[in-house]
Amino acid sequence: MRRWITEEKSELRPLRLTWPGPEHAVTPRAVGIGLILVLLLSLVSYYVVIVRAAAYDFNAGVPAPAPFSMLFILCGLVSLPAIRRALRLRRGEMLTIYAMLMAGGPLVSWGTLGWMLPHSVIQHYMGRAMPDWETTFVHLIPRWFAPTDPAAVEGFFLGQTAAPWALWWKPLAAWTSFLVALLTAEWCLLTLLQQQWIQHERLSFPLAQIPLYVAQESQREKGMAAGLPTAAVFWVGVLASFGLGLIRNVSAWVPSLPVIPDSVVLLGYQAVGPRAGLGEVTLSLIPWLAAIAYLIPKELSFSCWFFWWTRVGLTVAAIAAGAEPMPPEEWFGSSFPAPAWQGVGALLALAAWTAWVARRHLGHALRTAVRWAPASCDTAQPLPYRVAVIGFVLAFAWLVGFCWLAGCRAGVAVVFVAVIVFYHLVWARFRAETGLGMVSYPLWADNAMIDIVGSRTYRAQEIVAILSARWSYYSGSGRGMEIFSGNAIESLKVADTAGIHRRRLSIAMAAAFVAALAFGMYIMIAGIYHHGFYGEMRIGTATRPWLTEQLRMDGARIFNYLSQPTQPDMNALVGAVSGAVAAIVLGILRLRFWWFPFHPVGYLAANTYALSYLWSSFFIGWLAKSLVTRYGGLRLYRSTVPLAVGLVAGDLLNVTLWGCINAVVQGTG
Repeated sequence: MRRWITEEKSELRPLRLTWPGPEHAVTPRAVGIGLILVLLLSLVSYYVVIVRAAAYDFNAGVPAPAPFSMLFILCGLVSLPAIRRALRLRRGEMLTIYAMLMAGGPLVSWGTLGWMLPHSVIQHYMGRAMPDWETTFVHLIPRWFAPTDPAAVEGFFLGQTAAPWALWWKPLAAWTSFLVALLTAEWCLLTLLQQQWIQHERLSFPLAQIPLYVAQESQREKGMAAGLPTAAVFWVGVLASFGLGLIRNVSAWVPSLPVIPDSVVLLGYQAVGPRAGLGEVTLSLIPWLAAIAYLIPKELSFSCWFFWWTRVGLTVAAIAAGAEPMPPEEWFGSSFPAPAWQGVGALLALAAWTAWVARRHLGHALRTAVRWAPASCDTAQPLPYRVAVIGFVLAFAWLVGFCWLAGCRAGVAVVFVAVIVFYHLVWARFRAETGLGMVSYPLWADNAMIDIVGSRTYRAQEIVAILSARWSYYSGSGRGMEIFSGNAIESLKVADTAGIHRRRLSIAMAAAFVAALAFGMYIMIAGIYHHGFYGEMRIGTATRPWLTEQLRMDGARIFNYLSQPTQPDMNALVGAVSGAVAAIVLGILRLRFWWFPFHPVGYLAANTYALSYLWSSFFIGWLAKSLVTRYGGLRLYRSTVPLAVGLVAGDLLNVTLWGCINAVVQGTG
C-alpha cells in the first residue's frame, strides 16, 4: 500500500537496536515494580501538581517528565554493580515498567482527575452565588453527575471536613464508567490500527525513540540492563539542556543571577492596521522542541512553520480588507480566514483519511474478527481482533447510552461520542507521526458540535451534557484525556521495537491504569475535602488559576448558549469544509508525488494556537537538520541524533527536579 506520509525511517536507524526476547520483558517482578512505582508516582503527583501546583507539566506532559525521569533513575541505579547483581533487571523489563508508568501515571493531574472531579460540582457551588445559573441550567444537571447536598458541595471547595463517600459513590461510578469506556474504545481502535501505523506506514514515533535509546544494553552481558548510554554526544545534550534549565530556575530564586532569555522579540505588536495581523514576531528557542523537530521528517517541521506564516499572511490580508485588527493566534472567529475552523475541518478530515488509508488492514482485521481468516493472524496483537471489535462496539455503545441517560437524543449522542473519539484518534496520529503532542486542538468538540449548527438545534439537557463532559476532550496539548491514546500507541511502538510481547504488556498496562485510578480517586476526593479546592489546595487558586477559570467558563458557556440561543454559523461551516478539502488535497498530493514538500499534519498544526510560539523552534530544528544532511549527509545526521535525544532528556529531568523542589519549598515556606 502506498503511504500518504513519506517517512525518513532510515535516519533513526541507530535507535533501532536488538532486544531480548519477550520472555525477558513482562515478568512478575517487572509488573510488581511497575505497580509500586505507579502508585508512588500518583502520590508524588498529588502533592506536586494538585496540592502545591508546583509544576504545570509533571506526569501528564508531552514528553512526560516524571515517567521518563523514573526510567532514567532506574537505568542509573541498575548501572551500579551491587544493584545490578541484586535486581538483574533486563532492558525489556525496564521498558515494561516505563509503559506501565505511561498508562497510569497521568491520572492524578490537573487535566484528568483534577478536572473531572470538580467539573459538575462547581456548577452547584457557583449557582448559589448566581441565581441566573440556578434557574437556567443548574437544575437540569443530572443528580448522578455530582453530589447536590449543600454541605458536601461547600466542603469540596472549602475543605476541613471528611469526604462524604456515601454521596460520592454514584457520581464516581458514573464518571469512572465514562472515562473507562472512552479509553477502552480508543485502546480497541488503536489495537486495530497499530500494525498499520507501526509496520505498514512506518511512522517515525520520535518520542518513542527517547526511552528506547536511554535504556541501553550491555555489550558484555547480553540481555542485562547496563543502564544509561555511554555516548559522549548524548551526555553533552543532557548537560546542555539540563544546565540551561537549571540556570533559568535558579535565577528565579536568586534575582542577582543573570537571566538567560529563551526568546527575542523581532517585531513588536502593533494594534492598528494590517500589521496587527503579524502579531508579536518572536524568535524562541526551546531546545527540547527544536530537538524533536530535528528528529522528525523535514517536510513535517517545514510544513509547521511554513503554514503558520501562510496563516499570518491571510490574517494580514483579512485586516487589510476591513476586518478587526488582532494578532493571528487570537483569531478564533468564523470570519475569513477562520483558521481555527479550518483546523476543525482538517482534524475531522484527517481522522476519516486515516481510516481510508488503513482500509485494507482494517478489512483484514474485521475478517479475522469474524473468523473469515485464520485465528493465528492476530496472536501477536495487543488484543485478539474479535475482542477489539466487540470491545469497541460495547464501549462506544455505553458512551452513547451514558449521553442518552443524561438527556441527549440518540443521534446527538452518537455524533458527540464519535467527535471525541475522532479528536483523540487524530491526536494519537500526531503523536505517532511527529511528536506534536504539545499542539492543542484548533477548537474543541463542543465548538464543533454546537457553533456550526447553532445552540437552537439542541435541547437544554444536551447542551448541559456536552459541556459537562468537556474535561474529556480538552485541551489536546498533551495534558488532558487525549494523552492516554498517545501514550498507548507510543508504548506499542516501544514493544514492537523491543520485542516485548504486546498482549502481556497490554495486561500489565491495564493493571497499572486500574491501580492508579482506584488510588487516585481515593487520594483526590479525600485530599480535596481535607485541603479544600479553594482552600489550601493551590491547583484551584494561587499559582495556577487557569483550571478554575476554565471550570467557571464552562458554566458561563452553558448559560450563554441557553439564555442567548445561537443560529447556524455558515462562515464556520465554510471554514471547516475548506480546511477538510485542503487537508485531503495535501494528502492526495503526497500520495502521488514523493517529492511534494507540504504535509497535511503541518497544515493542521499551523491552525492551532500553539504554533504562535512554537513555529520558531520548528524552524530552527528544520534548518539545523537541512544543513546537517546537506553538508554532512546521513552519517553526520545519525551521529548527532544522540545529541537531540540528550537535549530532550535533560529538559525532562530538569522539569521533574524543579517540580519536586518547588513543591517542597512551598510546603515548608
